[in-house]
Amino acid sequence: MRYLLELSFNGTNYHGWQIQPNSVSVQETIEKCFFTILNKKINIVGAGRTDTGVHASYFCAHFDYTHAIEDKSDFIYKSNSFLPSDISIRNIYNVKDDFHARFDALSRTYQYKLNTVKDPFLSDNSYYLKKDIDFFKMNLAALKLFNYTNFKCFSKSNTDVKTYNCIVTKANWVYRDNCWIFEITANRFLRNMVRAIVGTLIEIGESKNEVEHIDHVIKSQKRELAGYSVPAHGLYLVDILYAENFIKNE
Repeated sequence: MRYLLELSFNGTNYHGWQIQPNSVSVQETIEKCFFTILNKKINIVGAGRTDTGVHASYFCAHFDYTHAIEDKSDFIYKSNSFLPSDISIRNIYNVKDDFHARFDALSRTYQYKLNTVKDPFLSDNSYYLKKDIDFFKMNLAALKLFNYTNFKCFSKSNTDVKTYNCIVTKANWVYRDNCWIFEITANRFLRNMVRAIVGTLIEIGESKNEVEHIDHVIKSQKRELAGYSVPAHGLYLVDILYAENFIKNE
């Protein structure tokens, strides 16, 4: 039987989602927890990778298990009892046997939190930038992302992908909860894409470049012309959209 997990995690103590040698990952931590509970090795497939230090207020993953998990509330309770405080299982569903947490995702939404006023309650989970920034200009520049599909200029160098094409459907800055939040939605994202976009927008907001500079950067397809990659601790995966018919009726 295939199951879908909804979870959240604070990525500060982890080298991203994906299992990797000599580093602690979110995936590895959950798989060890499930081995303890189910007494069987469980391979969990995430909706995507997150970089070291990146958070997820909403994340999805699927796994297969030979038996029915009858009491899902009890399973969630036991899982959260064994997991560290910075990872939380929120829900578990029966899904169709061919459901895939990564490949069936229609879109993902990220938020980047930027704080321009020193706040001890935000310092660990948002990027503190001690500068005057023009967010109006940054929003004008963000609108230009809708005009393009090839975002190679914002991709991490030497990334092994078949295409650099992404369709951005939302990109804007809003002020909420005492910080500025950049929210972006696309059908897919390249490695480091959001952090590079935010760095490029910040340099426009600082008047180092004009709004039209982002057109030049995207058309060039050169990473070195884009802005710096902002720190990971301000980045959150906040939503993943799937088709509505993947959950089995129980």
